[in-house]
Amino acid sequence: MQTKSLRGRDFLTLRDFTEEEINTFLDVGFDLKRRFAMGEKHSHLLEDKSLYMVFYNQSLRTRNSFESGMTQLGGHAHFLASDKIYTPAVEGEEKAYSTERVSDVARVLERYGDAIAIRMYGPPTGWVYGKANSYMEEFARWTDIPILNMECDKYHPCQALTDIMTVKEKLGQLKNKKFVMSWAYSPSYEKPLSVPQSAIIAATKMGMDVVQAQPKGFELDEEITDACAGYAEKSGGSFEVSYDMEEAFEDADVVYPKCWGSKAEFENVAQGDDSGMKKLFEENKDWKCDQEMLDIAKDDALYMHCLPADRGWEVSNEVMDGPQSVIFDEAENRMHSQKAVMSLVM
Repeated sequence: MQTKSLRGRDFLTLRDFTEEEINTFLDVGFDLKRRFAMGEKHSHLLEDKSLYMVFYNQSLRTRNSFESGMTQLGGHAHFLASDKIYTPAVEGEEKAYSTERVSDVARVLERYGDAIAIRMYGPPTGWVYGKANSYMEEFARWTDIPILNMECDKYHPCQALTDIMTVKEKLGQLKNKKFVMSWAYSPSYEKPLSVPQSAIIAATKMGMDVVQAQPKGFELDEEITDACAGYAEKSGGSFEVSYDMEEAFEDADVVYPKCWGSKAEFENVAQGDDSGMKKLFEENKDWKCDQEMLDIAKDDALYMHCLPADRGWEVSNEVMDGPQSVIFDEAENRMHSQKAVMSLVM
């Protein structure tokens, strides 16, 4: 394992890591999960270390998996709601006695602890695509301790690492397995592109045969899809884009139907006009994963979702609670994969 090369690294996107390094995260995650199941203590790994978690958005799985994980590793996770502290802001977005410049927050927390984790997307940045990611990079610029991305508007590396950990756990391997990341309808468009973009990054880097499916208007960031084509070529996998949900699901080993907003329309939403976004959503209500749709995939195909899922819209209860669903194993693995990241970079 190349643990030395990972120590001190930021965890902002899986684009920054090689296939070998991602496998190291997975190996450590599986080992820590085994120890947890056996009741073996591993609290010496991050004993007396502190993680500062800055949340601009609400959370269930992310906050609790990080807090529980840090406790099991012997450290402490500090929850910092952005509206309960002087909200970290970049130059030009500051408000007197309400915000504090990111550069100052980062350098103060660096003196107290060992890593800073941040979740930020959507409303806190006015849905300006890429703005939240720039905040992550600004934190990283001003501190020498690791910055962990708990989700921004471009990337969710913690979820992506968990996703491939779960697939490997269930299928035994990643190579030559068909992974379908598909859009699905929800009444709410307030969903960033971070989960689907990170999922296809992880899957192509690890040699899977990846299909990204969505209706017209819901294309992902072209910079990222171009990169994924390159990752697939290098890893021996494949990558393609489909505009037909049924066609994409054929012979799939893994299906991941999830809603996200239109990147192009977020620009209009940021200006106060969401009419185009709503129109796109209403035109594609048939993009739903029910049992009939799941049956198009392989008989033992895995149904995955990062949660929370919009039951009855994105997916039927029959699928979510059915035998092919691995969503709660996936949620559990958030804790173990994140423990691996923290153990290796902190």
